[in-house]
Amino acid sequence: MLSREPNPLELALYGVMWSEHCSYKSSRLHLRRLPSKAPHVLVGPGEGAGVIDAGDGIGVAIRIESHNHPSAIEPYQGAATGVGGILRDVFSMGARPLAVMDPLFFGELDDARNRWLVEGVVSGISGYGNSVGVPTIGGELTFDQCYSANPLVNVLAVGALPTNRLALAVASGVGNFAVLLGSSTGRDGIGGVSVLASAGFAGDDGAASLDDAKRPSVQVGDPYEEKRLIEACLELLDLELVVGIQDLGGAGLICATCETAAKGGVGMDVDVTAVPQREVGMAPFEVMTSESQERMLAIVTPENFDAVKAVCDKWEIRANVVGHVVEPTTMPDGSTVGMLRVRHGFDGEVLAEVPASSLADDAPLYDRPRSRPADLDAVWADDPTFDEPAGDPAADLLGLVVDPAWVYRQYDSQLFLNTVVGPGRDAALLRLAGPGLPASQRGFAVSTDSNPRWCALDPRVGTALTVAEGVANLACVGASAKAVVNCLNFGNPEHPEVMWQLSESVDGMAEACDGLSLPVIGGNVSLYNESGGRDIDPTPVVGLLGVVESLVAPPPGWDWREGDTVVLVGHREAAGETPFPLAGSRWATRRGRRGGRLAGFDASRLVSTFDFVTGEIAAVCAGEPRDVTAVHDVSGGGLAVALAEMAAVSGLGVTVARLAGLGELFAEFPGRFVLATSDAEAFMGRAVNAGVPVTMLGAVGGDSLHLGGLVSVAIADISRQRARSLEEALELL
Repeated sequence: MLSREPNPLELALYGVMWSEHCSYKSSRLHLRRLPSKAPHVLVGPGEGAGVIDAGDGIGVAIRIESHNHPSAIEPYQGAATGVGGILRDVFSMGARPLAVMDPLFFGELDDARNRWLVEGVVSGISGYGNSVGVPTIGGELTFDQCYSANPLVNVLAVGALPTNRLALAVASGVGNFAVLLGSSTGRDGIGGVSVLASAGFAGDDGAASLDDAKRPSVQVGDPYEEKRLIEACLELLDLELVVGIQDLGGAGLICATCETAAKGGVGMDVDVTAVPQREVGMAPFEVMTSESQERMLAIVTPENFDAVKAVCDKWEIRANVVGHVVEPTTMPDGSTVGMLRVRHGFDGEVLAEVPASSLADDAPLYDRPRSRPADLDAVWADDPTFDEPAGDPAADLLGLVVDPAWVYRQYDSQLFLNTVVGPGRDAALLRLAGPGLPASQRGFAVSTDSNPRWCALDPRVGTALTVAEGVANLACVGASAKAVVNCLNFGNPEHPEVMWQLSESVDGMAEACDGLSLPVIGGNVSLYNESGGRDIDPTPVVGLLGVVESLVAPPPGWDWREGDTVVLVGHREAAGETPFPLAGSRWATRRGRRGGRLAGFDASRLVSTFDFVTGEIAAVCAGEPRDVTAVHDVSGGGLAVALAEMAAVSGLGVTVARLAGLGELFAEFPGRFVLATSDAEAFMGRAVNAGVPVTMLGAVGGDSLHLGGLVSVAIADISRQRARSLEEALELL
């Protein structure tokens, strides 16, 4: 590309920009197969966050990212700066951050290091989110042996903006300034996510490589600086003082400068001596690649700089001109190329000169070998569905009920007072309101979902079913699904089996999104999640964004009432040959059984059920009279756990007379909902008219859960076990 030998600084720039984390060189080929367009999509993949039109002149921005390897090394700062980075992605679009969610994956809690990781990560999320003033409204908590040395810390953020404030990361206007906003630049974070996330952990158990040598690569966050930066950037956008804006995340200043220049088709000169530095003697490569936190790059006209500086002074953040937009260079063949030049002084020595697009857009594109696992047929054949179950079903049920309340009690979920449904339910639901937004009665809902148990068996079907599970969660709060974001967490891409898993997972997501009419508007790929040569199970995390047209009343919760009728909405049996598959279920996994075949994905079986449940709950949200008193989707742990959770929340039992055996109790496949109604005849009539299967299960009453003669357990025992199990595992009790 350069027609010459690159110098060491230039090699450093290519090193971070062409890293796996920044360039997606192993995954771009596959991500192209995902659908990303819809009439309501304002911004799709490729910007800081995806944005949809939610109506009433309001856009909603959403983004999900990973901070896995930094959190494995330094759990507090790794998780904290994951929150800070995802918030900057959202407000770089002009959106005020309104909520955060955090899907977390750790090894089993019988290991002391895993307990240390859990407490450190949760503390980092709460410490940053609570201080910066953005509510944490939900997430996931998964424990499995495959994450013991390589935990996953994914963070999703969502924000809202008046659609006329939408901002993009584009540099334009020759002579315009590149202004660095926010914190000074230090050596913390050099080779941060750009390098840490582009290699696995060595050592026999993975922990051997988590030494002090890697610790400086983890960024250090300052939530109070981030809060000031949010307010300053939103005011600059409201006053129309910036041409373009981008956050400084992975790869730091070189990423922001080359990407904005490449998108605008212009060149940019950057002066490393103009960058505020908090350490003495920083080399140019350190200044350009540091991932120090709480920094943004704004493109500003010279005549607006004084006004920009005044706004930044008001909010007590730095604003320094570190670059100039310059004309593209004319090449010998007559073409023009926007060059990125790193200088020592604006008129001083050129330390590096490379095409901006070569850094931002021209990274290698790998079509890595893919290979179906050689033992997959044997794994599929080892199906727990067809075993004669042994043991005590009541004890099995109690072992599956875990309330993650200890985690979300660390978070403030009510900041802004917009949260209608917070952590602990199927999806979070918030009013679509905030400073600077047009008045609206709409609401938005968010859910994060994953199922590595499913995806380890069949990444294509497992990912499709995970997308369907996310839509089901939104339906429980009356929200129509509008868009998907994803965080694809996989092992070492140099292993052909891992690339097969990734490719299959992308195809499963594409199939589900096509079948359910959902665009994918952004995402993240996290590879090299391995330790000691052992890959994690494929863990695609799916974030779903939905909209409630009228939110004037809260949706039903999980707490049914005395005398209600409990019904199962949706197909009682799974698609395919096995009516109640136990493969990939939590019940089977706890017994050490990790084989078998999943239920198939069939969008045509799901759409009418999702639409019906969404409509029923949306009517409650709109204030219409309805007989639905409680709703919960059937997911992890199957029908038994869904009923147990509702019984524990309400303190009231239910008697289900007829079940098809343990399979129906513990099988897991999406598209089923438990609803309680005060008028069974009217409700079932509406379901039949909508063409949706509905089965009467039983009546609410008493203080025990009786399930088909198979399980009989006191509600008090369920509540006690559910409330204490996580704290006991963390040795907090």
